[in-house]
Amino acid sequence: MPKTVSERSDVLPLLAEVFREHGFAGASLAVIAGRTGLGKGSLYHFFPGGKAEMAASVLDEIDAWFEANMFRPLREDADPSAAIGAMFRTTDAYFRSGRRLCLVGVLALGDAQDRFAERINAYFAAWRDALAEALRRAGTEAGLAGDLAEEVVTAIQGGLVAARALRDPGVFGRTLGRLEARLPAGSRAPSRAAEPGSS
Repeated sequence: MPKTVSERSDVLPLLAEVFREHGFAGASLAVIAGRTGLGKGSLYHFFPGGKAEMAASVLDEIDAWFEANMFRPLREDADPSAAIGAMFRTTDAYFRSGRRLCLVGVLALGDAQDRFAERINAYFAAWRDALAEALRRAGTEAGLAGDLAEEVVTAIQGGLVAARALRDPGVFGRTLGRLEARLPAGSRAPSRAAEPGSS
């Protein structure tokens, strides 16, 4: 049974799951209406720009959540090692231990890639750069920090895809564990994760 929707913000988590499951092209208005419980008129009331505005709004929510809960702490936390440890816990929680696909990754691989290319690029670059900054602040040489950050972010995405393909969410947790173990010892302090976002 669809969740009761009374505000635009109520629709965004539902839209995020539709786009995760169906991609941009496969998320027809009929599918979206069925999931949200809203008719086309109500959907266009909330999103006059149609499906493109819906996807862009979901990406806005994702960007804001990752900036607040992962990227800013990686760049600014007084203890960069703790921030890196928290990043792994938060990543595991957000992607529900490998049971939730990365919507930005889904859009990057689908036919909407060109439509959202700038947004997709900015999301992955922000993650890579924030992690590289934390690694540098934790004492890793700048060039190595950049290489490690790129490797971690790309491997997280690969872990999500492999977990789905193999129908084994544990692949994702094991991937995170191996990635964290590869980082310099000073950057592996454990920390509590933030609560995962709904989008």
